[in-house]
Amino acid sequence: MSKYSLQFHPAAKKELDKLDNQVKVFIVKSLSLFIEEYDIHYETEMMKQSKIKKLQGEWSGFYRLRFRDYRVIYEKIDNQLIIHIIRIAHRKEAY
Repeated sequence: MSKYSLQFHPAAKKELDKLDNQVKVFIVKSLSLFIEEYDIHYETEMMKQSKIKKLQGEWSGFYRLRFRDYRVIYEKIDNQLIIHIIRIAHRKEAY
């Protein structure tokens, strides 16, 4: 069991709610699996597969998680053990 929990920024929650129901279910299930499996080794493996990318520039300090054509932008808050979801959007609109 993961020591992390998910927390959604209100804007990310609105973006998720606007998505087609099938896409929404897919993203929620994928995030649940992500948080269940998450640890430093899992993160390293996901980075090798380009599913997680540390962002730079304006988004410095955040990470991008790739689910098919959708991107989830998040930050890790280690002392609170929270994965804070900032943005959920189609890859064309994510950045």
